[in-house]
Amino acid sequence: MKLSSFYPVLMTRNVSETSAFYLQYFGFSVVFETDWYVSLKQDETGDELAVLHADHETVPATFRKSVQGLILNFEVENVDEVYKRLIEENKLPLHLGLRDETFGQRHFITSDPNGVLIDVITVIPPDESFQENYKIMEEQKLS
Repeated sequence: MKLSSFYPVLMTRNVSETSAFYLQYFGFSVVFETDWYVSLKQDETGDELAVLHADHETVPATFRKSVQGLILNFEVENVDEVYKRLIEENKLPLHLGLRDETFGQRHFITSDPNGVLIDVITVIPPDESFQENYKIMEEQKLS
């Protein structure tokens, strides 16, 4: 199967508040907008995200509930700068403090108005114990 596009759609009861959050804090712009659906595109990367009213008729009735159990990863060049802007200056909720992980990330976790977790990450060199877990890196070494 060849994909022409792939993007998450967040189901919520607060379409305007949710889309405004991603516009304000994560550099998205509106591509399409109705009162029940907003399509967003990130200005620098072109990545897409959509927000859909959970009660909309296009959602099967038994699934009409707000998003839960989801983490969105945002990889950035300088996680410390983003932490300062989002957590220290804008006072977004902090669920996991800024820290380095041995598996190759420096990150922190905040959340959107729906409680969707947002993991803001800068990739760092992994500890030697995790080097072999990076399959693409291992394959490139063999080539």
